[in-house]
Amino acid sequence: MDGGFNKQLPNDSWDLIFKKLDSNVDRNSFGLTCHSFLDIQSSSYKSLRLGCSNESNCSTHVSIHDSVLNENLFNRFTQLESLSLGTCLHIKDSGLTPFVKHGSKLLSLNLDFCYHVTDIGLTLVACSCPLLSVISLAKCSITDSGLEILTKLCKSLKEVNLAWCTNITDSGILSLNKNSRQLRSLNITCCSKIVGLTFQGFSPTLACLEAANCVLGSTGITEILSGGGLEHLNLSYLNFSKFNSSHKLAAFIGIGSAANLRFLNLVLCPFVEDSVIIAISKGCPLLQEWNLSCCGKIGISGWEAIGSYCQNLDILHVSYCFELCDRGLLALGNGCKCLSVIYLKSCLKVTTSGLHRFRVHRKDVEIKEEVWLTGISPNEEFISDDVDIASDGAEFESDDAEFISDGEEFVSDDEPEFEPF
Repeated sequence: MDGGFNKQLPNDSWDLIFKKLDSNVDRNSFGLTCHSFLDIQSSSYKSLRLGCSNESNCSTHVSIHDSVLNENLFNRFTQLESLSLGTCLHIKDSGLTPFVKHGSKLLSLNLDFCYHVTDIGLTLVACSCPLLSVISLAKCSITDSGLEILTKLCKSLKEVNLAWCTNITDSGILSLNKNSRQLRSLNITCCSKIVGLTFQGFSPTLACLEAANCVLGSTGITEILSGGGLEHLNLSYLNFSKFNSSHKLAAFIGIGSAANLRFLNLVLCPFVEDSVIIAISKGCPLLQEWNLSCCGKIGISGWEAIGSYCQNLDILHVSYCFELCDRGLLALGNGCKCLSVIYLKSCLKVTTSGLHRFRVHRKDVEIKEEVWLTGISPNEEFISDDVDIASDGAEFESDDAEFISDGEEFVSDDEPEFEPF
């Protein structure tokens, strides 16, 4: 392109033109045209993702280290509101120092699998990024002290991921309870030191809780439900060492404390028996998806209760429910009018003829001989996608540290992907 051609219009006009480009190919081509257009392209992005979203799926994340967060990056992406460093395994506390100068507008930060990030780094982030509403810290080496500082300095937190942060205890949850009254989503998966006793009076804004592989007791679960706003709850693989009373839990649910639940995951939960199933069926009329895989204590009264009371149930998981029989399956078919999918595998008391009768009676229900043990995916509204971040601009994604840090060259061995945010 003629070097002076792009100067015939001011940058504001070129910026408007860029924002009208719908396809990734067109956006890439725009940035490859010249350095001025590259600057316009880069400055339009409000979201930047380095590395990848899952440690096991990325082969190059080990190459991204502290030096990637430098002046070149922040000078290039001047409008950043969302930054993901997930699986950048070599990022350390010291590598987060650029946030002191450039973090004031950041709304969302992902540090998943950044093992070397400790309370020091988290404190630096908290001091530098007061507007944070979304933060993901899975497998970071943080403690209750760092979490307390975060909750005190970042008053707008709405989504917090603490999965596999094994040093977080009920004391850290208490800090969230006190200071984060806008919280809507919390992940404490595999936080083995959280019993749940400090959830009492939690903000009613909390709509999504992931608590798989935890050691919550019956009291802890009732405390979790006490806020009354939960819509998505994952208690799969509950460690029952602290669990002492399914009857207490059933009674608590029965009084309407979980009336807003729409998605419930109870995979391999030892407390799930008929009394609990009956209480949930009666007390949670809005349930749309329920995962009961590997719950082997549910008898005919439990299945009949689901059929009688779960009139909004759309998806049901019953694989490896060894007490489910033809009669129970028929009760589900007769009662759950909205049912569209049932995951059913290795239910030994369900006969071929019983399955055939169900299929004939409920031709509208898809039977999947699969086992879904990893959990129910939260509704899109619970996924970290702040509307303010997504409203304008696209997301820049790359796992090439050299490409990101070098503002002089728009060339990469791995072609970057540009996706709408």
